[in-house]
Amino acid sequence: MTPKEFKCNYLNFLQILTRIVHILIQTGFNTMENVSEVIKIVIADDHAIFRAGIIKVLNLDSQFKIIGEATNGLDAISLINNLSPDVAVLDIKMPGKTGIEIVRELNENNSPTKCLVLTNYDDPEYILDAIGEGANGYVLKTIEPSNLIDSVKGVAEGEIVLDPAIATLVAKLWRQRQSQNNDIVGIKSLTDREKETLELACNGLRNKDISGEMGISVRTVEGHFNRIFSKLGVSSRTEAVLQAVSENV
Repeated sequence: MTPKEFKCNYLNFLQILTRIVHILIQTGFNTMENVSEVIKIVIADDHAIFRAGIIKVLNLDSQFKIIGEATNGLDAISLINNLSPDVAVLDIKMPGKTGIEIVRELNENNSPTKCLVLTNYDDPEYILDAIGEGANGYVLKTIEPSNLIDSVKGVAEGEIVLDPAIATLVAKLWRQRQSQNNDIVGIKSLTDREKETLELACNGLRNKDISGEMGISVRTVEGHFNRIFSKLGVSSRTEAVLQAVSENV
């Protein structure tokens, strides 16, 4: 595949970013089939009733193992650093450190733990800040239990998860933010191979899958992404996908 024109439309964006059951059924695309190993989880929320509810829901799936829970941000970062969970489920507003500050610290330290923000805050500014700091997903506490389970699995698999209730607002705000940055040269500046790499990422492929599809090494894929990030003025795959969507909606 050697695309001359980038093809990442808004429908694809929703399919990639949401990883929610009813979206997957509609598209006939099952992204959870590769998840088979036990997924270790740390949960951080300063409200006991929410924390208990999250644990109850996640315990419905035998694939999950809750290895720690925290009532504040400082305890959360300590648990994550000591226990190395696969996924950290984080509230935004907590004493000590916010969920966004935790995401930032983990990202700066190259932590392998993936972060799913689970919160009541549906302000797009919060969402973009979380994504910008490296969060792998952002869903609201109004989410259905089965969808929360699938969201955690999606994040564990390296997917980008965004609650469909806020996806449209996020895309619009991202486009507004980027339009104010005169240093951004946009998708048109990418080479054909870089466009192909980003298109495959928009379709949910991970680096290993992209390397197989394109017939190149994983290291070369990583190099493509580094150049893509530089040209688009972003720092993560999530932001690159948002930028791709903002130029094609």
